[in-house]
Amino acid sequence: MLVDFKIKKFSGCRVASITYVGPYREGGDMMREEFNQIVKWARKKGVRTGRWFFADLDGPEVPDKKRRWEAAVEVKGAKARAQGGIRFREFPDQLVASATFDPEKVSPRVIYYGLEGWLEWGEDREYKSAGTPREVYKGDPWRSARAWANVEVQVPVKKLR
Repeated sequence: MLVDFKIKKFSGCRVASITYVGPYREGGDMMREEFNQIVKWARKKGVRTGRWFFADLDGPEVPDKKRRWEAAVEVKGAKARAQGGIRFREFPDQLVASATFDPEKVSPRVIYYGLEGWLEWGEDREYKSAGTPREVYKGDPWRSARAWANVEVQVPVKKLR
């Protein structure tokens, strides 16, 4: 499987999200409960959904017990009111460094560390990291093999020159 990094334009969107505060949870179910809560709310309210986002809001500098994580699902044309810990927010249009891969074939660690190194090293680099990473799925990664096999890691970037 070929995996490469690229810079691309991320088309912003409105999301319904839930924030979790605490350490990263191993085992593949991180934020699953929160995603399910958002999906249940959307179905009940008749809200159309799109991409799914799993984001580290703070980065490793923040102590585990205070670190914030976000489960977010794109909402389209939502007029419903947020409730039950769900809030609306906007993801802006922005440039991102991106890599799409299958976590069954390539370790996510390789992608995260590789993307970080690609942005930080080299005299001829053109971009620098401008935020924390997020994973983007085109649907439910626990129920859709296709969504799971095509996870995209994005890091917001700024042009250096």
